[in-house]
Amino acid sequence: MTGEPPRVALDAPASRFVLQEAGVEAELLFRHRGNRLILVHTEVPEELGGRGVGGQLVRAAVDWAERDALVIVPFCPFARKWLADHPQATAAVTIDWPAAQRNTGAGEAFPSTEDQGGRESRS
Repeated sequence: MTGEPPRVALDAPASRFVLQEAGVEAELLFRHRGNRLILVHTEVPEELGGRGVGGQLVRAAVDWAERDALVIVPFCPFARKWLADHPQATAAVTIDWPAAQRNTGAGEAFPSTEDQGGRESRS
């Protein structure tokens, strides 16, 4: 054991960021559409709660958006709150804050997660 904290990994085929620790997995589901990174849902199991794991997942999405000049669209309530509470972490990215309803305002319906290996939306 190295003593290093677990790292967030990009699982692009499943459209998610994932963090695994002691056999338990937390994830942030997303959709990558053109230059938009749509944050759909964050799930952190109870065993990993209270350790900032959700924030690490959102931060990984922010880092990707900054590196690839993507616009973040946070549909996930946790991601919206984290982004709003951490303006210093998001200073270099553009955020398209969605309306309260599940629509991007451009006629694109809220992205489904059903095409991700049988997953259903858990937002």
